[in-house]
Amino acid sequence: MLKDIQVTGQKDTRSGFGDGIVEVARKNSDVVALTADLAGSLKLGQFIKEFPERFFQCGIGEANMIGIGAGLTIGGKIPYTTTFANFSTGRVYDQIRQSVLQRKRSEAIQIYVTNLRDKMQKDGKIRMNDKELQRLSAATAGS
Repeated sequence: MLKDIQVTGQKDTRSGFGDGIVEVARKNSDVVALTADLAGSLKLGQFIKEFPERFFQCGIGEANMIGIGAGLTIGGKIPYTTTFANFSTGRVYDQIRQSVLQRKRSEAIQIYVTNLRDKMQKDGKIRMNDKELQRLSAATAGS
């Protein structure tokens, strides 16, 4: 699988995600994208342009976004939730533990996070670190 990936040049991870989700969505009509008021930061513009009916802007409501994503899996959708790392683990831990990890593997929700670590982005400086992913890893260890 990894050998099939073609390197086309260097780009930031957010742009890579934006391009990648469009590519996946072109191949699978069940792919949907959800974001918590970060469509621009997470490079979802092309996805929104091509698939406006498959895009869900959840506002500043990360917990709701995860719940909506979990619900969409019931109808066979493949949701990709997108936000900054600390908002996709800390604020929504209960939703991940109760709604996402209880799902069957066929009802998987994809959680994409960005701005991990203590880096200055155009979006501003937000303190996040590896503990965010450690917390999520601990929650998923038994699932």
